[in-house]
This record gives sequence, C-alpha cells and structure tokens, in this order.
Amino acid sequence: MWFCSQIGAREHYAVPRVLHREGRLGALYTDFWAGSFIRGIARRSRSRLFQSFATRFHPELAQAPVTSWNIRSLAWEAGRRNQKNGQIYESFIKIGASFSTCVRGMLARQRDLNPGNFFFAYDTGALEAMEWCREHGLKCILNQMDPNRVEVQMVREEEKHWPDWSTQSLDVPEEYFRRREQEWAVADRVVVNSDFCRQALIQQGVPPEKLAIVPLCFEAANDEQKMETARSNASSSKNKLRVLYLGQVILRKGIQYLMQAAKLLENEPVQFDIVGPIGISAAAIACAPRNMTFHGRVTRDQTAQWYRQSDIFVLPTISDGFALTQLEAMSYGLPVIATPCCGTVVSDGQDGFIVPQRDINALALAFQKYLTDPGLLQNQRYAALAKVKQFSLNHLAANLRSLEN
Repeated sequence: MWFCSQIGAREHYAVPRVLHREGRLGALYTDFWAGSFIRGIARRSRSRLFQSFATRFHPELAQAPVTSWNIRSLAWEAGRRNQKNGQIYESFIKIGASFSTCVRGMLARQRDLNPGNFFFAYDTGALEAMEWCREHGLKCILNQMDPNRVEVQMVREEEKHWPDWSTQSLDVPEEYFRRREQEWAVADRVVVNSDFCRQALIQQGVPPEKLAIVPLCFEAANDEQKMETARSNASSSKNKLRVLYLGQVILRKGIQYLMQAAKLLENEPVQFDIVGPIGISAAAIACAPRNMTFHGRVTRDQTAQWYRQSDIFVLPTISDGFALTQLEAMSYGLPVIATPCCGTVVSDGQDGFIVPQRDINALALAFQKYLTDPGLLQNQRYAALAKVKQFSLNHLAANLRSLEN
C-alpha cells in the first residue's frame, strides 16, 4: 500500500492516479482539494486565483481517500503572495514544513499503516512526514523535481553573462538547500525524472544506488492526437515555419540563446512565438528580432490553440528536471528541439533535434533543416505522436512497481 503526499496538482496527480487504478493507494494528502461545490463556484467566478484552485482535482480520484487542508492552504497561499520577491524561497520552506507537519499528524492517526508500506512525497514538503515514516517502518520515496544547487549555480552564471536581463536576481537561502539535503538523507529512494537531474544530485553527494529515474508521464486527450491530419493539411498553405516557445520566459529556460538564434534567421520564413509569463526585462525584449513576438501569459485552454497553430516546439533550456511541455507538444504532432539538460524525450533526428545548451549556431541550424527539407517536418510529426505513447500512465505504473524491490 502507498501513501502519497503532494502540494498542488503536480503532474496532474499522476502517481496517486496510477496507484488508485491498481487499488494500491492508501491515501492522498494534498494542500487543497476542490470538491464539487468549489468547482461549481469557480465556473461562475472571474477570479483567476479561484479558478486556479478549482483545478486541484482529478475525476479519477473522485472516490479516492483524499485528505486536504483547504482553509490552511488558502492562508499559506496568501502568505506566499504577500512575500517580497526575494523572500519566495523562505515561503517555500515555511509552507513545505507546515504541510509536511499536517501530513505527519494524519499518518499518526492512520489505522491501516503497516511496516513495509510506502510513503511517496515531493521535495521541500516531505521532511517531517518522512522522519515519522522511517521511525514506524515505512519505506520513504522522495521525488526531487530539479537539480537543486547545480541549477541555481547555472542560473547565476547566466545572470552574470546576461546582466540586466532578469527582472529578479536569483537569491536562494542556504536553509532551502539544507532542507532538501535532509530529505535526501532520510529517504530510502530518491526519484528524479531525468538522467540530467540524476547526475546533478550525484555531484551533490546523493549515493547513486539511492537514485532512480522515473520519467514524467502524459496522456493526451483524444482530440489532441486527431489534430495531426488537420495540421498537415494546413501547413502546406503556410508561408512561414511557426516555432513555439511555451513556458516561463526566463534565463534558465534559455530564451536569451533562442533570441540570438532567431536573429540569424531574420531573413528566413520563420516566425517565433514566445508564450508564457515574462521574467526578463523590457530592455532585453527590445533586443528581440522582428521575427519574434512575445505574447505573455495565457490560460490552459489558450495553450492548446498555440500548439495547434504551430509547426515546431523549442525548449532551449539551461536546466529542467524534465519539462512536461515536450510531451504536450508531441501530443499535438509537434517535433521538439531541446537541449540535453532536461528529460530524455527527443530522439535526435527522428522526432526533433537535440542541440547543445547555449549553442546559438546549432539552434539556428536545427530550424534551417526544416526549411531545406520539406518532408522532414511531416515525417517527424508522425514520430512525435508515436513517441508520446512511450510515456503513458502504464509506463509510470511499471516504474513505480520497480521502486518496491
């Protein structure tokens, strides 16, 4: 039996969903769970915050044993939003510790716990609960979502190389790192979502034998995979290759290198659409070439439309634990151009291209390949649609079972 703990709707509740399907979910503990009453109000509300909380639900878990702390969660969120930008990591620590303490209290009252059961939780919000579980014989599995110190150091290097680009300098307190390192020490297994993240944690002292790679999963809605035919027909009449960047517009995601690559292609029939919350300065945006447009933050429904009207997805990231957007893009038949600094999804030359991080020329050359070979895009679309099937919930279920050995 597994007991899962998570703050937010991480991975669309994939882990507890898989376990519930197999009848192995003892309980899901989460900060906020939107029942039918809350979802009903959200449908009539114009508040973006309220609508976002209403997504903290999944129909597959409607009958699952779920415990949440909705009122406390609203207070935690209010406190986080009132923090100054430089204090956001202090807020993460406080919320993580408060949530984990609540989970520990519920575990202590759980009657069907047995030694040998499994406790699964995500980093920063797991320490207190895992310490209790270890004392009572439960196996602790921690999911570390990013490369921690390694990633922060990489971003700081980017800030030095691209001064005045970030709207907010990265300032992470030592206490944040120490909390995560304590969680690694308590956990029986530490799950990461990519080999890139695995290597980063080994550099930080996590024993290799304690680490396990479990890629994220994604199951596309039926209508998404049906878009391929319509898109292939429409693309023949397009005058430009449409390239989509979707995510936070920040240095860590490599927007600075994509901007430079776009400048090399200003005279080519390529349009770059930058979609997502902007975290770089107005001065940096002013440097963008004329073939690049910044669209800002969009809703979940609007992202679907961007996928549908694009030809290629680009992820020039400096560091990502995985980047689920790769799979989302492929589910719409978009080949993906990515760096090795994220989850292993792209098969180079088959359903996209892998380019070295920070390599402007390699990035520009990848786009050029689609312009010089008209059949390449169509072939890679089919391969992208096929690739998504390798990241199903069934594959996640098999990976979770392997952690029990």
